[in-house]
Formats: sequence, C-alpha cells, structure tokens
Amino acid sequence: MDTTRDFTDDIFLEAFLACRLPPSAFDHRNHLRVAWIHLQRFPLDEAIERTCAGIARYAAHLGVPDRYHRTMTEALIRLMERAGASDQSRSFDDFLAYAPAFSGDCRTLIAAHYSPGLLDRADARSRFLPPDRLPLPS
Repeated sequence: MDTTRDFTDDIFLEAFLACRLPPSAFDHRNHLRVAWIHLQRFPLDEAIERTCAGIARYAAHLGVPDRYHRTMTEALIRLMERAGASDQSRSFDDFLAYAPAFSGDCRTLIAAHYSPGLLDRADARSRFLPPDRLPLPS
C-alpha cells in the first residue's frame, strides 16, 4: 500500500529527493507525481532535468538503475506538460482525472511518437533520443 498519497507535495518531493521513500513507492504514479510537482514549479526544461535526475538517482539508490529510461521519462514529461500538468489550478489528482491516459500504460502514449525498436536501444535508456514517429511537443 502506498502511504505517500497522504504526503503533501513538499513532504513527498523532499522524501523522494532524499531517497527516503520506501521501495514500494517507486511506481508509475509516483514518477508522474514527481514530474507533475516539477512542472508546477519550474519551466519545462528544468522540470525535465530535475525529474530525470531524481528518478535516476532513486533507481540507483534502490539498486535497480536499469529501471530508469531517460527517453521514456522525458517524453512523458513533455506529454504531461502539453496535457496541462503545469496548470496550477489543478491538483495532481485533478490532473490525472483530466488526463486519465497517464494513469494507465503510458507505452500507448509513447507509441505514437516512438517505435519499440528505438525504445529498446541501450542508449535510449541513458540519454534522450528524439522520436522516430510523431514529434513531441516542445
């Protein structure tokens, strides 16, 4: 059970950045929450860098650095921003209700922009690769 849902955004982000969240909290919803908080507080490029660095650090802390995928993470953040994640009038739960596609398997969202072959490349995990299908929002 994820007890982080009761955390304020400040407490959640501080615990995440300090790698103090339990391993069970390293899930899709909380990855989205980290990105959403950063999109609420920073311009897109800074939100991308802060989110990607934090998720990569947390994955390494948990001993699963291979679970971090830079291209997918950055692409999702760009898609979240386009879907309204930086709108400060919406809470995180409001954003997910407004853009429910992010709550499910995000590979569907990514598939419009990236082929499986590109995402399976080793360098796509370690650095951002541009899409080989539809361009991402800038």
